[in-house]
Amino acid sequence: MVMEHAIEVQGLTKTFGDFTAVDNLSFRIKPGEIFGFLGPNGSGKSTTIRMLCGILSPSGGQGKVLGYDLKDSEKIKQNIGYMSQKFSLYEDLTVEENIDFYAGIYGLRGKEVRERKEELIQLALLTGKEKALAGTLSGGWKQRLALACALVHRPHLLFLDEPTAGVDPVSRRVFWELLYRVAAQGVTILVTTHYMDEAEKCDVVGFIYQGKLMGFGTPGELMGAMGLTNLEDVFIKVVEEDYQDEAWQELLKSHRKEVTGE
Repeated sequence: MVMEHAIEVQGLTKTFGDFTAVDNLSFRIKPGEIFGFLGPNGSGKSTTIRMLCGILSPSGGQGKVLGYDLKDSEKIKQNIGYMSQKFSLYEDLTVEENIDFYAGIYGLRGKEVRERKEELIQLALLTGKEKALAGTLSGGWKQRLALACALVHRPHLLFLDEPTAGVDPVSRRVFWELLYRVAAQGVTILVTTHYMDEAEKCDVVGFIYQGKLMGFGTPGELMGAMGLTNLEDVFIKVVEEDYQDEAWQELLKSHRKEVTGE
């Protein structure tokens, strides 16, 4: 599938009654890029993702995912993979049984299932765990299994919702090495995370706050434009002028004091 952009949206908006959850978002993501989509809870991330996945219809604006108009939701769903924060596979099935199950859902049969399962077990570093029940795996192993199942039908775009939440640092590093391998195969990845060290590993980052895109670019571009050395401070800077809650302002003052010593 040849395309200039895996995701492109212009003026994407979603309202629920008088409430605007997503407000006039515009951005483009190239095939094979890892896009870090960042923002606090309630900022509009999930609503945006649901529109991009073809689950929610936009209230305004337009967009394409993998070359398909957002209205063509079934085509989009057939070509994307999704992995949630919460482990959602079958804990009473083994590693390979889980992969077999999801392969069947996506219509893979016979030799194709066997070959794809072997590929995924190697890719996700699950060798030796094929017969282990999913429920007995540690958090890091479970996430790698979930990634394998999300990739079973060879999606061109992968959505990851805080995939390493609650996982130990070593397992997080291994998981991100796997993401680099997947992206190198041409798969575009949209990942949400609250870990700013992970965000700095992304090709492109977008900050969403109160439904608006507050910053977009490579980590280096965003940090350089603001004269800062990490994305956590960039995020704080782009939202602090819009957020007037007194407790939040006190927290920001405290954070700046720790960082600058002033």
